[in-house]
Amino acid sequence: MRSTSSTPAAGPDRRLFLQTLLGTAAALGLSACTSAAASGPALSTAAALPSTVPPGTSLRIASALGAEQLQLKLAGLLDNLPFTVSEWPNIGAGPDVINAFRAHSLDIGNNAGIPPIQAHFQGYDARIVAINLTRKPTYVFATKPHSDISSVAGFKGRKLAFSQGQAQGVVLLRALKQAGLKESDVTLVPLTSNQFLTALEAGQVDIAPLAISQVPAYLTRYGTDGAHTISTDVVDLLNLLWAPASVLSDPAKAAAVAAFVPLWAKGLVWVYENPDTWNEDYYVKTQSITLEQARGITALSNKPLFPPSWDEAITWEQETVDLLAAGGFVKSFKADVLFDRRFEPLASQAVAAEYRS
Repeated sequence: MRSTSSTPAAGPDRRLFLQTLLGTAAALGLSACTSAAASGPALSTAAALPSTVPPGTSLRIASALGAEQLQLKLAGLLDNLPFTVSEWPNIGAGPDVINAFRAHSLDIGNNAGIPPIQAHFQGYDARIVAINLTRKPTYVFATKPHSDISSVAGFKGRKLAFSQGQAQGVVLLRALKQAGLKESDVTLVPLTSNQFLTALEAGQVDIAPLAISQVPAYLTRYGTDGAHTISTDVVDLLNLLWAPASVLSDPAKAAAVAAFVPLWAKGLVWVYENPDTWNEDYYVKTQSITLEQARGITALSNKPLFPPSWDEAITWEQETVDLLAAGGFVKSFKADVLFDRRFEPLASQAVAAEYRS
């Protein structure tokens, strides 16, 4: 959905940006302070995960643009859920997921590595419960129409769309670092990812990192006007599931989350192994793009990989924390606190060996 916001400021005011995030999240959290109590005694983070989901347990699971729900349906896995999904909210952007967690309106989110870091910096306790590694880039840099930029080195002196609380922001920071550019060499324009396309179209920014699923439609519309993409080898390594600590301290909900993780992994494998069906039933029927465009997106998609060990993921997350801290966006902390390693083997054990590394 395109934004109708006015021209963004020339650079990010970090304090104002963070105050806005914190204020919105706090307001939502206070509005939901009467949420239901956990079922029985709280489950310690040192305690083993319950193996049985009690009758009547329900979860609210994020399904951005309907993808998560549909992949389980098409894979024939919805009937295998040993709990009720009371709602599949269409929530995907990291800041929106954090706010939904605070409002007690969401139990599981699917995001990249940056939202858990942002939540921790805001003082909100949530934990990563599943990891899918993405080895190929999931974002490409798109130029505004009539642009002569041909490489990341050419970003110097330009206006770049920047979302601090989303994966696109970290991809941009990593690309700048790889090209030997500093933040002072560019102008970071603070936006959320749903504003990127509008900003490009209006010439408010010179560059924006777009998801590969957005690129075909953008180039179809503006390619003849000189808009183009700049590819890099910068990846956003982590595709993850995470949940509020309050959810994981509820024995019934923790058991339900543990039951969901293997099915989530199997659903992603099904999508990878059935691209023709996914192209037709998801991209064409629900996202209103052509079959040719859908095939292009699928060709760039990552093979799902669920590592038996999260060591690489934790190292990557620590590098991201350090990168953000160096730019003054967060305070440094040990990234391993974000991971609930009780869930570590669940996804990898549910899939064939070729999807484990």
